[in-house]
Amino acid sequence: MPAKGTSMLKLTQILRLHFDAKLSTRQIAKSLSLSVGVVSKYINRATDKSLSWPLSEDIDEKKLESLLKPHPNKRCGNDDSGINFAKTHQELKLKGITLQLLWDEYTSGIKSPLSYSRYCHLYRIYKQSLKRSMRQTHKAGDKVFIDYSGKTVDIIDPETGAIRKTEIFVGVLGASSYTFAEATWTQQLPDFLASQQRMFEFFGGVPALVVPDNLKSAINKTCRYEPEVNQTYSQFIEHYSTAVLPTRPYKPKDKAKAEAGVQLVQRWVIARLRHQTFVGLAELNNAIKKLLTELNQKPFQKLEGCRESNFIAIDKPALKDLPAIAYRYRQYKKVRAGIDYHIELEGHYYSIPHRFSGKSIDLWFNQYTVECYVSGKQVATHLYSSVKGAHTTIGHHMPTNHQKQSEYSKERFIRWAGDIGAYTQAVSNKILESKPHPEQGYRSCLGLLVLAKKYGKSRLENACCYGFSKSLNTRKNIISILENGLDQCTFAQDTAQDTSYIAVPHDNIRGPHYYN
Repeated sequence: MPAKGTSMLKLTQILRLHFDAKLSTRQIAKSLSLSVGVVSKYINRATDKSLSWPLSEDIDEKKLESLLKPHPNKRCGNDDSGINFAKTHQELKLKGITLQLLWDEYTSGIKSPLSYSRYCHLYRIYKQSLKRSMRQTHKAGDKVFIDYSGKTVDIIDPETGAIRKTEIFVGVLGASSYTFAEATWTQQLPDFLASQQRMFEFFGGVPALVVPDNLKSAINKTCRYEPEVNQTYSQFIEHYSTAVLPTRPYKPKDKAKAEAGVQLVQRWVIARLRHQTFVGLAELNNAIKKLLTELNQKPFQKLEGCRESNFIAIDKPALKDLPAIAYRYRQYKKVRAGIDYHIELEGHYYSIPHRFSGKSIDLWFNQYTVECYVSGKQVATHLYSSVKGAHTTIGHHMPTNHQKQSEYSKERFIRWAGDIGAYTQAVSNKILESKPHPEQGYRSCLGLLVLAKKYGKSRLENACCYGFSKSLNTRKNIISILENGLDQCTFAQDTAQDTSYIAVPHDNIRGPHYYN
C-alpha cells in the first residue's frame, strides 16, 4: 500500500529522479520526505511495468496511478472471487461455525477454488472494510451490552406537574445488534434491574452474559480483573441463570456495541422526540417503543437484512428460556442481631429466633417483606414496616422465660447496673427511659455495663457519676469520659460516694417536670 499522502506529483518525481537524475533510493527518499521502503516499492513496480523516463505520451496521471498503486479494497460483500463475504461474516456468528467449515462448503461447489489461506486473507480484507464497531465477532445469544444514554428526556411528572428528567436505558445484543430502550426516572438499583427484566421479556429470552458498564448500581468495586458485583444484582443475575461481565475501567472497546447502540438511540429515538411533550413515563415509553421498531427494522448499509431479521435468525434461537417465576426485586443488607433477638432495618426492629442473638444475619427485603437468613437458611419472615422506632416481634422467637415474664427485662438491667453502683444504675435508667420502647435501650445498657470488664467497676461508677452530674447520660458519653480520664478527677471520686445527688423516684414527688 502506498504511504498515506503519496500524491501523483511525488510518483512522477520518484520516476524522474531515479531514471533521469540517477539518484539513489535513499537520496530520493530524503529529497521527497518519503521512507526508503516506499520509494523502493514504487521503483520496483515501475521496473516490473517496464516504465522509463520520460513517460510515454499515452500514460496520463490516472493511468500511472492505476499502474503503480494497488486497487483499493472493495467495500461490499463480494470481491473478484465471487464469494459473498457479508454472508460469511454473518454465519460466523452462529455457534460451531468456523472459517474452515465455510471454506470446505465453498470448495465443494466449484472446480478451481481459492486456497484456504487466500480465502482467509480475503475475508480479513472484508472485515477491515467494515466500520470499527463491527470488527468484533459476537456469537449468537452470547452477550447483551447495557448502558444509559447520558442524554436525558424532560417530561411532566403526572403527580406533581413539575418537569423531571428521565434516564434512557439501552440494551444491545452482540450478534444481531437487536436493540432495546426505555425511559426510567433514575439509574438507581430498582430501576436498573427493572429495565433489564423488561429487556429480557422484550427479547423473549436471556443471553449467556450481561455486559454492563461499571455502574454504581451494579458494581460495588471496580477492578480490571475481578470487579465486585453487589449482592442484589448477583441475586438478579442468578435468578435469570446468566452471568455478568462488567467492562474493564477505561477500556471503551469492551463496550463498543453498547456505545454504538446508545448513539443510534440518541439519533433515531431521542432526537426525534425533542419537540414533543409527554406526561408520565408510560406516554414517553409508548413513543420510544414505536421508534424502536423502526430502528430495528431499518436495513443495514453493508450487511444483509436488518436488526430484527438478524435477531430472529441468529440470536433468538440461541437465547435461554425466561424463568418460570418472574423476578421479585429485593435489596440486600448484612446486619448483626442484638441481645434482644431483634435486627434493625431502616429504623424498625424485627425479631428472629432468640438462639441467633449476636449472629450475623443476611436480610433480603423490599416494600412488602423482610426475610432473614443465617448461613443461607431462612429463619424469619416479616411484613415490612416503615414505622421507625417500633418493634415487630413474633412470640415463639422469644426465650420461654421472656414469653412469660418479658416485662421484667428492664428490671433485670437495672438490678445488674445496681450491682456496680448507684450512678451506673441511674445512667442505665436514663438510657432506658430515653427510648420510645424499653427494648431499644437493652443494647445500649449492655454496652454500658460491659465497660466494667475493661475499666473496672469503680472507674465505671465514677464515670457514670461524672456523666450523670453533667447530664451526659449516654453510652458514648461514658466511653468518652473513661477514655479521657475524667472519671479520675476529684469531683467524680468524691461525688460518687454521695448518692444523695441522685433524685429517688417516688409517686409523691412531683419532680421538675411538674413546674414546666
